[in-house]
Amino acid sequence: MKRLLLAPLTLLLVAADLPKEGQPGYLPSTPDLGKREAQCGTPENGPAVIITVDGLKDRAGNLKAELYPANDDDFLEDDNKLIMAGKTFRRVEVPVPKSGPVQLCVRIPGPGAYSFILLHDRDANRKFGLSTDGVGFAGNPKLGLSKPRAASARIEAGNGLTRVNVRMNYRRGLFNFGPIER
Repeated sequence: MKRLLLAPLTLLLVAADLPKEGQPGYLPSTPDLGKREAQCGTPENGPAVIITVDGLKDRAGNLKAELYPANDDDFLEDDNKLIMAGKTFRRVEVPVPKSGPVQLCVRIPGPGAYSFILLHDRDANRKFGLSTDGVGFAGNPKLGLSKPRAASARIEAGNGLTRVNVRMNYRRGLFNFGPIER
């Protein structure tokens, strides 16, 4: 019984410690969080991840890559919470090129393990459309009804450029996501 009472109290204390709007250290939520840190140079020598994208449904909209710590607690967690806690979060958003190979570069803080997701926002509205948009992960795990575990979307990045191929998945039927059959 004591544990049930302590858990909500602990959450309240943690939330009370976070800076509020108007206080020093407050970080407003924005779709641009993590973009400055993720921006690659020209040329980029690393440490960075070069993502090659396969299986796009079409050449419309934007691609968005998001890089997270490689653990289940932080993978796909709110970007604001990760940054406020001093954890790694990177975001790159680019228009889908009209032709040629599709690659994104994500600058990382250093060598190590990371997990990432790649989204194909076909209508460029910055919202995931379940029936229209695509998703891919490092490691190309088979997708089910829930998010994959961080370990299945994990990469080991080195000091230089780490190259990763991601196969996009789109909704097929009522409950399935998978690559487009060509």
